[in-house]
Amino acid sequence: MPETAAEGGVLNKTQKLAMLLVMLGPEHGGAILRQFQPREVEAISREMARFSLISREQQEAILAEFSDVALAASTSLYAGIDATRSTLEKALGSFKANDVLGRVAPSRGTTSSAMQAIAEMDSRHIFNLIRDEQLQVITFIVSHLSAEKAAQVLNLLREEQRDQVIERLATIAPTPVEVAEKVMEVLNAKLGVKQTRALNQTGGVTTAADILNAMDKTVSRTLLTTIEERNPDLCMAIRKKMFTFEDLLLLGGASIQRIMREIEMRDLTMALKKASDPLKKLLLSNISRRAAESVQEEMAFLGNVKLRDVEAAQFRIIDAVRKLEAEGEIDLDEARANENELV
Repeated sequence: MPETAAEGGVLNKTQKLAMLLVMLGPEHGGAILRQFQPREVEAISREMARFSLISREQQEAILAEFSDVALAASTSLYAGIDATRSTLEKALGSFKANDVLGRVAPSRGTTSSAMQAIAEMDSRHIFNLIRDEQLQVITFIVSHLSAEKAAQVLNLLREEQRDQVIERLATIAPTPVEVAEKVMEVLNAKLGVKQTRALNQTGGVTTAADILNAMDKTVSRTLLTTIEERNPDLCMAIRKKMFTFEDLLLLGGASIQRIMREIEMRDLTMALKKASDPLKKLLLSNISRRAAESVQEEMAFLGNVKLRDVEAAQFRIIDAVRKLEAEGEIDLDEARANENELV
């Protein structure tokens, strides 16, 4: 349970740094957090997530040690999960942020012990668990899965269910604790897992867009078309949050070069296996000739690959793109504007 920062105790170095990052805010705190190793990020995030309130006296004590930092607030600062999530998203991107939060703050993150058991199941097992449940229950479960796993589960649903789940997911409202507990009671009975904590529901337009991005492109286009017929405004909101691997073609050279410096070459190699020729040419022309030749050789060496492995690599590159957008390094509105000109 989150608490007042280091209430009644002496702060260690990790706690002091965690408090400082909260005080700096997501933008500057995230820039500092990126400098640490993954294990250190997790340790610092764990301390950030434990805090619910940092008093003015505690702020002043921290600033006495970090004298170059300006006091950002004259009253108490609220920390906890929301502050931790914002800082992690700036540092790592939304998907990695959710992964870290799921490990360091399970009591207020997106999963409880029972939900964690479901989230770790194979997508087909999840489908078998919820296939006969009401749409509200299916949406509730899907909202707690990673975008990739949620997409796999949706692909197994009946066609008429998919668009309804996506639409509900995009317009989801916080679920009362009592309702969440009731849903988990039913599922726990099937799984034989003891419910220990209530769940907080996640969702919204961004979550719906993430899942659609992770789905087969033909399926996601069909879903969007169906949603647009019923709710054009919602469909437009989802589209604005979506960015696919092929959309990289719409970006300018400077943005592409910045993205290429951020991604792993092994991801690029796998991602290009199913990419269009124009996109392959664009991306390979923005790395060194030697690196491009190495990527092409690796692609040939890979031979036949699983589509899900290709899409996972493309998904990681998209995640890097969104991280750069969040940091202000690139502007995806440029791509959206170019797309509108082509339509």
